[in-house]
Amino acid sequence: MSKMSTESVRFALNGPTMGTRWSALFFAPDGFDPAPVEAALQAATGEVDAQMSTWNAGSDLMRLNAAPVGAGVMVPDRLSEVLRLGLEIGLASGGAFDICMGDAVTAWGFGSEAAAPERIRGAMTARRVPTHQALEIDRTTGLVRKTSPLALDLNGIAKGYGVDRLAETLAVHGIGNALVGIDGEMRALGLRPDGEAWTIAVEAPDPARRAPHTILALQDAAVATSGDYRHWVEVQGRRLSHTMDPARGAPLIASPASVTVVARTCAEADAWATALMVKGSLEGAMLARRCNLNALFIDREGDHLRETRVGRLFETRPDPERVN
Repeated sequence: MSKMSTESVRFALNGPTMGTRWSALFFAPDGFDPAPVEAALQAATGEVDAQMSTWNAGSDLMRLNAAPVGAGVMVPDRLSEVLRLGLEIGLASGGAFDICMGDAVTAWGFGSEAAAPERIRGAMTARRVPTHQALEIDRTTGLVRKTSPLALDLNGIAKGYGVDRLAETLAVHGIGNALVGIDGEMRALGLRPDGEAWTIAVEAPDPARRAPHTILALQDAAVATSGDYRHWVEVQGRRLSHTMDPARGAPLIASPASVTVVARTCAEADAWATALMVKGSLEGAMLARRCNLNALFIDREGDHLRETRVGRLFETRPDPERVN
């Protein structure tokens, strides 16, 4: 395999988005001006945030949430795309991935407000219509209509979609070899300058420290991890993970410590990692095999970690392997 020019210069760009930071690592010829690319990357992630944030009352998503049941709401194409993908993965996962858990997310204190007992009771006792029945999306007109009361929340997919937008933006600027990410969710484009795949660490599920559990080597693929060890709230002295169980309207009681998914796009990897966390290692592994996913489940067993590996990437051997 031919190598890239040894005269290329390394560029590491980053900026704020979605309460964290985006990053882009790529190599370009000496004299390349990164300023227009950096501005475009910031604009791309800013667009995703402006359309899909639940923290911004003026976002397109929150405008849809505020609309009356039955009213047709025109939404931007990118938001419509993410809503459709969310519904597709929701159906494929048997409802384990659900973009209509906004009331539960807020009630349990994972939004902009503290946990509230009355809202928690409401979320846990709410009658929930299957999301694919409660939301109608017209691709032709761009109209979205709620047929039942619901609170949309895209936190399980929007960040991954933001990573995909970073990748698409670099491609528009003629950059075909890069590594982009938002808060640990990554997408690899092409190869490194030495002709090798990009290496990405899967973090060990340890809240006390940041350390790699395993290393992946990726080419033209994305990876996302959902876990119980970074984002949680404490309710009545008990630490609760941010991942919601759609069946209960409450945080998962028992789940893997983490689930990592490698997929074609980061939005898909992001959503499937959440769905498989909800399913758990046993049912999740069966679902992952049926859907031809590459997934790594990590469970705690006392002081030890137990792995369940699904898909060619994870089942072949523990060493890094390139995914095309």
